[in-house]
Amino acid sequence: MSQAEIGIIGGSGLYSMPGFINVHEELVETPFGAPSDTFVLGELEGRKVAFLARHGRGHRILPSELNFRANIYAFKKLGVERILSMSAVGSLKEEHKPTDFVMPDQFIDRTFHRVSTFFGEGIVGHVAFGDPVCATVAKAAVEACAAVGVVGKLGGTYVCMEGPQFSTKAESNLYRSWSADVIGMTNLQEAKLAREAEICYATVAMVTDYDCWRDGHDAVTVEEIVRVLHQNAENAAKVVKAAVAAMPRERTCACASAAKYAVLTQPEAIPAAAKERLKLLFGKYHGW
Repeated sequence: MSQAEIGIIGGSGLYSMPGFINVHEELVETPFGAPSDTFVLGELEGRKVAFLARHGRGHRILPSELNFRANIYAFKKLGVERILSMSAVGSLKEEHKPTDFVMPDQFIDRTFHRVSTFFGEGIVGHVAFGDPVCATVAKAAVEACAAVGVVGKLGGTYVCMEGPQFSTKAESNLYRSWSADVIGMTNLQEAKLAREAEICYATVAMVTDYDCWRDGHDAVTVEEIVRVLHQNAENAAKVVKAAVAAMPRERTCACASAAKYAVLTQPEAIPAAAKERLKLLFGKYHGW
């Protein structure tokens, strides 16, 4: 029996989820190692929810150190069908102001140290990723923003950079020339792995600053960003609660069968270890 249906990933500043009832914690083991932290399981607005602090409680894991595969696999193991990911970002456009929330529908990958697939080690597979975000989850998030009085914008492009340093001005202006909207360090790998795991995924990108491109804004300090982080975290808790309540019970999107034809390796060529490792994800299609 599923222990949760909706997953919440808490980003910078959001390390717990107010409003949970019947709460307990669980350490989930995966073939890919340990997730960022124990999962907090409980009920929110009458729905079974699993919460994970992306960087660990106490904020102790760098973006480049995150075990994205373990995190997403663990959500799948808990029975989660939809993930709402909360993330602090910098704005690349004047219109996206600090404390605004953006629900991007596209990503650009500028990372280079990360594993972002469950495939490999004897098994080859590919999934479609032209539309990397689940429209149903994103819609629930933007409607939740409106319901609780937070500025929420649907659509836009998220640049995922390596970090942990912020951008140079040259980089920031390059991304602006691409018409990108926000920049962060974590969400693309989550989105890719969620698609392979057939979990609906959407990002709530919480703007903390204008990156470094904006004239007169280059004096922004980490201290100022942290102040906005805390304000965003308060709003995020309200948005999550409303989004969970508004999430449809049934899934009708293509996310639920995204990996049906993903595996390309001939059955007899797939190592037994790979089948065992990925049985939870793809076994239903191949009789593993």
